[in-house]
Amino acid sequence: MTNSPVQPSREQRQADVVAALAEALPRGAILFRHEDTAPYECDALTAYRASPMAVVLPDSDAQVAAVLRICHRLRVPVIARGAGTGLSGGAMPHRWGVILSLAKFNKILNIDPAACTAAVQCGVRNVAISEAAAPYGLFYAPDPSSQIACTIGGNVAENSGGVHCLKYGLTLHNVLRVRGFMVDGEPVEFGSDALDSPGLDLMAVILGSEGMLAVTTEVTVKLIPKPQLARCIMASFDDIESAGAAVASIIAGGIIPAGLELMDKAMTAAVEAFVHADYDLGAAAILLCESDGTAEEVAEEILRMEEVLTSAGASRLQVSGDEAQRLKFWSGRKNAFPASGNMSPDYMCMDSTIPRKRLAQMLHSIQEMQSQYGLRCANVFHAGDGNLHPLILFDAADPDEIRRCELFGADILETSVRLGGTITGEHGVGIEKLNSMCVQFSPAERELFVSVKRAFDPLELLNPGKVIPTLHRCAEYGKMHVHRGMLPFPGLPRF
Repeated sequence: MTNSPVQPSREQRQADVVAALAEALPRGAILFRHEDTAPYECDALTAYRASPMAVVLPDSDAQVAAVLRICHRLRVPVIARGAGTGLSGGAMPHRWGVILSLAKFNKILNIDPAACTAAVQCGVRNVAISEAAAPYGLFYAPDPSSQIACTIGGNVAENSGGVHCLKYGLTLHNVLRVRGFMVDGEPVEFGSDALDSPGLDLMAVILGSEGMLAVTTEVTVKLIPKPQLARCIMASFDDIESAGAAVASIIAGGIIPAGLELMDKAMTAAVEAFVHADYDLGAAAILLCESDGTAEEVAEEILRMEEVLTSAGASRLQVSGDEAQRLKFWSGRKNAFPASGNMSPDYMCMDSTIPRKRLAQMLHSIQEMQSQYGLRCANVFHAGDGNLHPLILFDAADPDEIRRCELFGADILETSVRLGGTITGEHGVGIEKLNSMCVQFSPAERELFVSVKRAFDPLELLNPGKVIPTLHRCAEYGKMHVHRGMLPFPGLPRF
């Protein structure tokens, strides 16, 4: 009988990895003491944490490639990280792995007003692209609520959207080229600056792959002309059914608003106290419906939307009179997440997508779940494309509230699938929705996902344990409750 090789302790493994990285990076670019790595233990999903062996902060492509080559040789997991604003635990560390922080990749490389493109490094903030393009009368359309902080590399990883994605599309529809590195440090490029590129088009595979297939360092995005004018209607409804019907009627009428957002009464109260946007606190739900374009186009579309909203039962309509008021209307929606922090010590923001016609049914289901799990929930929706963001309010100091919150969230995701939707819209799967992947996808489908992962990353070193649940995990799902700290990672990678 042969003895199994003795595996090194985590401390010895850490020392070996740090020593190898020190040959390729300057001293200040490697963090390994706990007090230095603690800020990287989680992303915006704070309920789950892990401590990495090290955090590296390269400032050049050559350094990124060197880190990947070293980690690949030593079989060390690598988790690429941007600003850490993700909400599904996609950037949570592996305790035997290295965090590859790309925070120093924050340069705008080129704005081409003639081609309407911008080439930027992955660490450039979303809103900074539009700020740089503004002197040319251009902007970058996808606008997640975290756009003042989130980075374009993270947007690529999650295929982020925003309040204007109904008209202008998600990250996928606004990116031309992605450059970066494979797991072994080999440079790679997806897409091109042209409208098409030779060979197999893998852009749609990379967009939304949550850092599991390659490490992004540079992105070329489309820029579009800033509209001459934008106006927003704030519509109040006395019941959820009418608000949901109004959303469906707008789209059915052939109108594609620049933005179409829904907030329920609980969320409206929270944001009004936070930003004082003059929201109707008596409404069961409010819709924000925006039109942009030329003055003539906006005037016609606003009139058409007012007619539809009135026919759908709107109890109050208010149209922004100027740009300041329009921004005021949107300030509440953009601050929905921080405003929720005033209502509860903690919240978990869910993310799923359902058919638009099911919006009212979903809201009623969530109301029933509040009673079932004994927790409050405030709701904000990208109503135009059916993307939901229920915010479950709980206290992380209470283990039972954590347990009920996770069960509440899982119930929302399963209900979304049952209504013909999907478990995610723009926040990704990360670790938060691993169990829910077992609900939506069959074993055969999950095996195909694994095959794609292994085609890019045979050793499964890039962001392991995320997005794709193991078959064993899915077999166990339904037999146990999800508990805080029950992480899907293997105990030790194969050295």
